[in-house]
Amino acid sequence: MADNTDRKMLLVAFLQASNCSNYTGSWRHPDTVPGFLDLEFYQGIAATLEQGKFHLAFIDDRLAMPDRFGDSFEEAVEHGVRVVKLDLVPIITAMGLATKHLGLGATYSTTYYPPFHVARLFASLDHFTKGRVAWNVVTSLNDSEARNFGVAEHLEHDDRYDVADEFMQATAELWDSWEDGAVLLDKQTGRFADPAKVHRVNHSGESFQVRGPLTVPRSPQGHPVRIQAGQSPRGREFAARWGELLFVIYPTPEACKAYRDDLRSRAEAAGRDPDSVRVAPAVYVVVDETEEKAQLKLEQIESLANQTDSLTLLSEVFNYDFSQHPVDESLSDEILASMTGLRGFLDRVIGLSGTKNPSVNDFIKASGRGTLSEFTVFSGTPVQVADQMESWFQAEACDGFVLAATHMPGAYEDFVNLVVPELQRRGLFRREYGEGTLRDNLGFVRP
Repeated sequence: MADNTDRKMLLVAFLQASNCSNYTGSWRHPDTVPGFLDLEFYQGIAATLEQGKFHLAFIDDRLAMPDRFGDSFEEAVEHGVRVVKLDLVPIITAMGLATKHLGLGATYSTTYYPPFHVARLFASLDHFTKGRVAWNVVTSLNDSEARNFGVAEHLEHDDRYDVADEFMQATAELWDSWEDGAVLLDKQTGRFADPAKVHRVNHSGESFQVRGPLTVPRSPQGHPVRIQAGQSPRGREFAARWGELLFVIYPTPEACKAYRDDLRSRAEAAGRDPDSVRVAPAVYVVVDETEEKAQLKLEQIESLANQTDSLTLLSEVFNYDFSQHPVDESLSDEILASMTGLRGFLDRVIGLSGTKNPSVNDFIKASGRGTLSEFTVFSGTPVQVADQMESWFQAEACDGFVLAATHMPGAYEDFVNLVVPELQRRGLFRREYGEGTLRDNLGFVRP
């Protein structure tokens, strides 16, 4: 297949500041380097991604260990189920120092941080990286995170998005409190900045009161690129208003295209250009020079998963203790309604299981949590993997892909060395970085 348009894929890398990738079994892989506590580990991955001309890398985060399963962290700690979660700021700062063009994203919660803190942090990082920063906007998941911040329980799903809407408004006002050109640095007249171009925010809402101005001048991008993953009806409403790069999980190109079409329509209805939202599904790629070698790799990777991984992560993401039920027990309407975690994920489980009262086993299979089937898997030779990616892309199911790692750093190295050249040969992916900021390279307008 050949590309007859100028449309190019976005390529994004999905990282964890953790002992494992999103695939929990990845730490058990014989080729995974145990360098998750070393900045050089993350800098090496960043350099590899920049070699492959990736648009950006972003790091996921949680604000608690997975300890909802059995109301204990012991199983998670023993099995290494994403129990390490380092602070992201020093990591993306170090990755920025190791690269010149790669975009760098960090996950920050609108539920447990104040707008001023987040606005100042990302404006500072955007200056330091010369306009390469993205913010993965999340509303957080569960009661464990709430209790780490001195709150008794997590807010209800839609309430979190109501707070997040106001949070986004307040941070946008803070970023806009300095106009472009406000800083003069005129030593002759002694004028550092023009006070007429610096403004109070005076945001007064239901959840936040912010006086302003921000203490950081306007950054190269104006606002960081906003990554968002809302898939529930309320999440889509939020994403259509605020999201730019939409990170999603769909098992088929048809389902992903339906989401993309819906989000573009919602964005347009919200007064935005539909091209100001880009959709990129998460994928794992297992690639080798021959189909046989790739299949052996895939089988080895799949063998690393276990049921403890799945149940621990399910309890975390749905804010519900799955240890209370045998795996073959169907869950009642009342139990399903009590789950306050990712609503879009719950809808996906119900849809894929074919029953409105899925069992615990249905949750494991339909969610893929803790297994390789959580995301779409493209496997085979470089040509076969590129064929699969091209098929999704040319069907306009997506605007690019978010690459998650089966092992570190080898999954990123394999993709850059084997798949990227094939995508470039087909004209599907760029050969060089463009000029300007991350926002420029993604084709997003500067606010």
